[in-house]
Amino acid sequence: MNILFTGVGRRIELIQAFRNAALTLNKKLHIYGSDMDGTAPALAYCDYVRQTVGMKDALYVDELLSICRSDCIDLLIPTIDTDLLILSQNKKRFENAGTHVMISEPEMIQICRDKSKTSQFFTACGLHAPVPVNDWKKYDGGFPAFIKPKDGSSSINAFRVENYEELQVYSERIQDYIIQPFVEGKEYTIDVFCKWNGEPITIIPRERVQVRAGEVLKTRIFLDEVMIDEVRKLCKAFRPCGPMTVQLIRDAQGVDWYIEINPRFGGGAPLSMRAGARSAEAILKLFDGEDIGDCVDISDGAVYSRFDQSVCVVEGSNSIRGIIFDLDDTLYSEKEYIRSGYKAVSDYLGGGYEEKLWKYFEEKKQVIDELLKELGHTKNKEKVINIYRSHKPSIHLYYGVIEMLNELRARGIKVGIITDGRPLGQHNKFEALGLGRFIDDFIITDELGGTQFRKPCDIAFRIMSAKWKLPFEQIVYVGDNPIKDFQAPKQLGMKALFFKNADGIYSYEADVSIPVIESITSVSKRIKN
Repeated sequence: MNILFTGVGRRIELIQAFRNAALTLNKKLHIYGSDMDGTAPALAYCDYVRQTVGMKDALYVDELLSICRSDCIDLLIPTIDTDLLILSQNKKRFENAGTHVMISEPEMIQICRDKSKTSQFFTACGLHAPVPVNDWKKYDGGFPAFIKPKDGSSSINAFRVENYEELQVYSERIQDYIIQPFVEGKEYTIDVFCKWNGEPITIIPRERVQVRAGEVLKTRIFLDEVMIDEVRKLCKAFRPCGPMTVQLIRDAQGVDWYIEINPRFGGGAPLSMRAGARSAEAILKLFDGEDIGDCVDISDGAVYSRFDQSVCVVEGSNSIRGIIFDLDDTLYSEKEYIRSGYKAVSDYLGGGYEEKLWKYFEEKKQVIDELLKELGHTKNKEKVINIYRSHKPSIHLYYGVIEMLNELRARGIKVGIITDGRPLGQHNKFEALGLGRFIDDFIITDELGGTQFRKPCDIAFRIMSAKWKLPFEQIVYVGDNPIKDFQAPKQLGMKALFFKNADGIYSYEADVSIPVIESITSVSKRIKN
């Protein structure tokens, strides 16, 4: 499944939630992120980066459609207010291109983008909402008051005012505004996630304990039944497609005053996911037409605090003191290993089947199943597979690899390998290639505790950095698989080189942010430069 997030910005937690959901459900997921200049921090957590014009540019939708077609995007998820309306209005065009857009209907988004209409909508649903006016001279709701842009977001140009003099000053500063009574009380956000038809799956209220620039820094899960029932009324009228966040203030008398609706994932939505609202899992299941089952197990009362973390989006120059290689199709040919395994299988079955096995491989068939079925030996399947996996391979390092490794070590550079795969098979490859003489450290991710530690998991990279006592910025990772090899290095701040191996099985596309090398022996020269 290919998902494109538009305007990813700082939404690292959201990207991670989808990544973890795919791992939990054992689904293959490719995450694409779009941005104007390619420097948004969340892009380092995406598999692929796509640059676009600004969201207000007339070519924006056409550019997104082109990306969706060329990358076979299955689902597009917007993350900020700016492009909600235009994407909703063009939803059919995306569907015709084969891309589902997780977005509510245009008339609903227009309600959210106009704060006056938002208040009227709340009132029509039988909820309390401060009544706004759009002319400071007509405001008679008392002070303190609150003035903000009619279609604003992220608390930009939103101010508390104490008297008419301040109100006049701010009204001249804000172009198209609304004014409403200031409601004193505790602020809450309610994270909602619905099916495609608007039927709610999760409704999670949480107190906004600490806020910065409109985004929550500290929150407390607060499963209040009154709020949950009130938001069910909203969902019935709004019919949101997927995510929605609602903001309210509960005053000293216990009355809930509803302020805002955002028909998208809010910045703090991953906090509800951490508390047990598994919205990302629900999306992956819904898209595949699966029963979502129980996607809710909420930790009521849990408190979450957020922090900022740096991520390198443009590499600088500094000395390299360590280099980590992938193994398969980076230092040797995986196809050579496969042929070696087919020979072992063929020999066990009496000989003469190597080319037939290779033909099945090229045809992308279940190779051993096909041969055993043809021979009528299906009962031997487990034994034959074990012979393939445990055989002592006849394989060779790519030309020039030994010289390159010797040169790196002579320059005092640490050299390691991080590889996925069954431990027995990977150890056999390591020994057959004679790598023990050249490699300082060799990590098979499966030996760390199972397949969940395979790339893109970053644990192996952290172990190598700690063992070498080198900062990530002084380590380079070299791999051939753009889908899984470079996520962890990018997120940790390591440098990386993509070996676009013409002979490789997985080296078919490069991430635009990873420098490409056409020959593995050029690694030493690239690091020197």
